[in-house]
Amino acid sequence: MVIRYLDPKADLTFKKIFGEHKDLVISFLNAMITFEDKAKIESVEYLSPEMIPDTPMKKYSIVDVMCKDEFGRLFIVEMQMIWTPEFKERILRNTAKAYSNQLPAGVEYGECKPVYSLCLINEAVYKDDDEFYHHFVLTDKTNGNRILDGLNIIFIELPKFKADSVSDRKMQVLWLRFLTEINESTFEIPSEFTENKEISKALEIVKGFAFSDKQMLTYYKFWDTVAVAKLFDKDYVEARSMKRGLEKGLRQGLKQGIAQGIEQGIEQGIKISTIETAKKMLSKGIEIESIADITGLSTDEILSLRQDL
Repeated sequence: MVIRYLDPKADLTFKKIFGEHKDLVISFLNAMITFEDKAKIESVEYLSPEMIPDTPMKKYSIVDVMCKDEFGRLFIVEMQMIWTPEFKERILRNTAKAYSNQLPAGVEYGECKPVYSLCLINEAVYKDDDEFYHHFVLTDKTNGNRILDGLNIIFIELPKFKADSVSDRKMQVLWLRFLTEINESTFEIPSEFTENKEISKALEIVKGFAFSDKQMLTYYKFWDTVAVAKLFDKDYVEARSMKRGLEKGLRQGLKQGIAQGIEQGIEQGIKISTIETAKKMLSKGIEIESIADITGLSTDEILSLRQDL
């Protein structure tokens, strides 16, 4: 019998691997993060992936996996198929929110534990180098050795990863190879995958026959959403690029009143384009939450658009 494997980067499979199996998310986090104190994760407690705002007017967000280890350190794990400026802002907001939410009324500031946001991105974000691993922390601009502990954001650009570029972290290589090499076209599994306990277990999880018909529909719908989002992203980038170019020209000589008028016109044009894209996505049956994440429109705005269809 030919075994078909599903792509582990899909929303359904990624959450099933790392959101339902503590041993796998522990192995993954230890492989991807170098802790300053060398304190490896031994156990985790899953937390709700729902990032609920402290006031109703602020944005609501859902992450792929969120957990806490035995030291109290918090971990947010995200798989992002398409890079957008909004995703970067969402990660910043979610990391800061997770850190600040540790302080309910009456709790001392010194009790906050570090937060690590691990973001795997299926696109090359930084075009000026070949580095695939980026660990961001708060540093002093005049002295990079001065660091404010607490917030850690790690971006891993999957397309840049090459197995021979990492020599001293075997599990990091295996996990990144698993994420980049396993998909529906995979028929032969490398022996180093089956010989490793964690990777072998992850392979069992993404076997196609392990999923129900309903789950498979969700799986394929996810890839449809990604395809539509890529089309939208192209238009979005072009619109933003044009906007930045016009802004630069305005700064070089046009009067402020004219500049404001053009700025408003550009913003309105982008808004109209975004609304039209959202309508197309609604017509294809894409979930409201996915449309909101891709377009930046609120849930209420999208529900209003659906009423007009």
